[in-house]
Amino acid sequence: MGLYDRYLAARIRLSDAELPETVAVVITERDLLESGAYDTMSELLEWAFGFGADRVVVYVSVLDTEVVPTLRRELAALDSPHPVAVRGPDDEERAEAPVQISIGLGGKHEFATAVQGIAEDVDTGALTPEMITEEDIEQRLVFPTAPDLVIKTGAERLSDFMIWQSVYSELYFTDVNWRNFRRRDYLRALRDYQERQRRFGR
Repeated sequence: MGLYDRYLAARIRLSDAELPETVAVVITERDLLESGAYDTMSELLEWAFGFGADRVVVYVSVLDTEVVPTLRRELAALDSPHPVAVRGPDDEERAEAPVQISIGLGGKHEFATAVQGIAEDVDTGALTPEMITEEDIEQRLVFPTAPDLVIKTGAERLSDFMIWQSVYSELYFTDVNWRNFRRRDYLRALRDYQERQRRFGR
């Protein structure tokens, strides 16, 4: 670890500002086809949990669905400090683990599925339209926990991911591509987060 990395880490640890408890990272399938991409993912998990995160959510946007089985196999075999739950685009179960990875499951699809579940409950009489609350939607989301910090590598464009949950998240964009993402880049994201005043829509 270089001198600059130690400097950043010291500033973060000495600060009175809170650190994110839930960190989300948005990458693409192309990122994971780069050499060393899975090593970077394992290192990211170490960094995140080492700096106070309770949960890490990873979204992998996918254009070529043929690569999904390979991505799923490799991600499930990650060297991680905590259990990993990997969810593909056709899975129905909720992701319940300290590390939650979604492959190709867009936020629009997730939200539409939650609304369908509510409509079914209304149809059976378990709910009435007047009874529906935000909690009813959140209970049906695949990723129920709202991230404190969302990191997007490579460009200032956020994929279709956690559109309900991330409404009050702090977004951090970096020009650094995933293959070049290092500890200092993660520490910069944490430092940026600490310097913001979260308003939660207020």
